[in-house]
Amino acid sequence: MKPLLLKEFTATSCIGTGREQTLASLIDQRIGLKDCTFDTVDLDTHVGEVLGIDDERLPDHLRKFDCRNNRLAELALRQDGFFESVQQAAARWGHRRIGVFLGTSTAGILQTELAYRARDPLSGALPQSFEYGATHNSFSLADFARRRFQLDGPAVAVSCACASSAKVFGSARRMIEAGLIDAALVGGVDSLCLTTLYGFHSLQLASKAPCRPFDVARDGISIGEAAAFALLERAPQSMDADAVLLLGIGESTDAYHMSAPHPEGLGARLAMQAALSAASLEPDAIDYINLHGTGTPSNDRSESHAVTSIFGPTTPCSSTKGATGHTLGAAGALEAVISALALQNGLMPGGVRTTKIDPSLTAHYIRENRRVPIARVLSNSFGFGGTNCSLIFGRAG
Repeated sequence: MKPLLLKEFTATSCIGTGREQTLASLIDQRIGLKDCTFDTVDLDTHVGEVLGIDDERLPDHLRKFDCRNNRLAELALRQDGFFESVQQAAARWGHRRIGVFLGTSTAGILQTELAYRARDPLSGALPQSFEYGATHNSFSLADFARRRFQLDGPAVAVSCACASSAKVFGSARRMIEAGLIDAALVGGVDSLCLTTLYGFHSLQLASKAPCRPFDVARDGISIGEAAAFALLERAPQSMDADAVLLLGIGESTDAYHMSAPHPEGLGARLAMQAALSAASLEPDAIDYINLHGTGTPSNDRSESHAVTSIFGPTTPCSSTKGATGHTLGAAGALEAVISALALQNGLMPGGVRTTKIDPSLTAHYIRENRRVPIARVLSNSFGFGGTNCSLIFGRAG
């Protein structure tokens, strides 16, 4: 594939609002997870909650989109000059030539949960103020974003569990290479809600303590929320050395099980191999791998097996979910931004919270930060149902 430029990028999660705070937290190995006090949830678990979402206000003409998920999107879009960059791109390319490709797993489902609490006591009818299409609907996020920027190009919502906001990079690339658009707003947003918190608890996948990927005592995930975005364009002839390029994308669907990964990491392996092939790279060209690394026994075992089968036991890798929690449909975009920050700052972020690496996992998991030059990073995102995506990013210089 032809490389694409990450013209701009930004991320907001429990470890920071915008790039600067996010990078500082990675350098300081700060954990953003805390005891769950979200809404009415009564669970012994930890979450990665973004502060200040309830104080966000959407523009008056977009009030029907008001929900936690879109307020989180609004907060993130205003960081790092990202909003202005998209406006400048629209002026340069034209509003019809910029596509919107955003991933989410639950969108504004919290709004439906709140609506059910306000049902009419006699009829059971939901309140008239409830806007399903502009809040709970998966397309709500993409619709809100395109209206926020007054974009008229194609708009797509991808909802395939935890690979959602990684796969949007593939959707955007295909549109750009087909000549249908010149630039793309890509990313993902997922926000806390009772459905995911109680749902993962019922699956016995939620850890009581902050999650600890690849630890011998790992016992589940910590759910977080995040919003992350990037502006993709064709790579120009001349670029700054610090510019970040999307070099390869690999997607697979192994459909092994509804909620468990293939024990030998078949789908993960296919996705990583496809990304390397798309980038015309050999495995030894990858300097660091940002693992999906959720902290569940089966996921980490499966991913470690897949990584080692391709890269051997020496390529440094880690999971940043010990700091951010698993942000579900936003994880791919959040970790794409973390990968870009790693490239620009020569930082391999160590896996926080992991104290004793499981000796049965053969991948080269690092617990402490490494400050070394990095040329290329591979980032993994795998979802329920066996939907998998690997992205390769590299420095231009």
